[in-house]
Amino acid sequence: MKQTALVMVDMQRDFLQPSSPLFVAQGPDVLANVVRALEAARAAGMPVVHVVRRHRSTGIDVDMCRKELFERTGGFLVTDSLGAEAPGALRPLDSEVVIAKTRWSGFFATDLDLVLRRMEVRHIVLMGLQTPNCIRATAVDALSLDYAVTVLSDATGSQTVDVQQSNLEDMTAMGVQILTTQQFVDLVRDT
Repeated sequence: MKQTALVMVDMQRDFLQPSSPLFVAQGPDVLANVVRALEAARAAGMPVVHVVRRHRSTGIDVDMCRKELFERTGGFLVTDSLGAEAPGALRPLDSEVVIAKTRWSGFFATDLDLVLRRMEVRHIVLMGLQTPNCIRATAVDALSLDYAVTVLSDATGSQTVDVQQSNLEDMTAMGVQILTTQQFVDLVRDT
C-alpha cells in the first residue's frame, strides 16, 4: 500500500442527517465502515485526505443543478456551518489534508492533484458519499490523471442498493478496483 492515500469524500452532516435536503439514504449504513477504514489507515500511517463540499452563504458557488434547492431550503454545506462539519469520529486530524470543493469531483478546481503528487501518492482509496456523484466523478478524474483507484464498496453509499451496485459495476469496467472495508483493513495491516 506504499504511495497510497485514503481519500474520504463528503462525510458531512448535511449528507448524513435525514432532515437535510441532501440526505443520502445509505449514509448512516456505511458510517461504521468509514470509521473502520479511517482508523486502519491512520494506524498504518497512511496519508488521509478529507474532501469536503463547502459553499459560500450566498450560494454564488453552488452548482446550477442545485441552485434552486439551495435557495429554497436556506442553504446547505455552508462554510463553518454545522451541516458542513464531519461527525466527531471523522473529523480531520491536524496532520491530515482537507480539500474543499464546490462540485462533484474532488479534483475539479481544487489542488487535490497537486497535494497528492507532493505526497508522492499514485494510488487513492475512495470512501464516502455519494457513489454515483462525488465518488464516481472523483474516481473518473483520478483515472484520467493516471492514479490507480480503489473504491470501498461498503464504505461508500448511494440513495438505493441498485444505484450503488450499478455504479460499482460501471467503475469496475473502467478499471477501478472494488474492495470491501475488511479487505482494505487486512491489506493495510499486512503491509
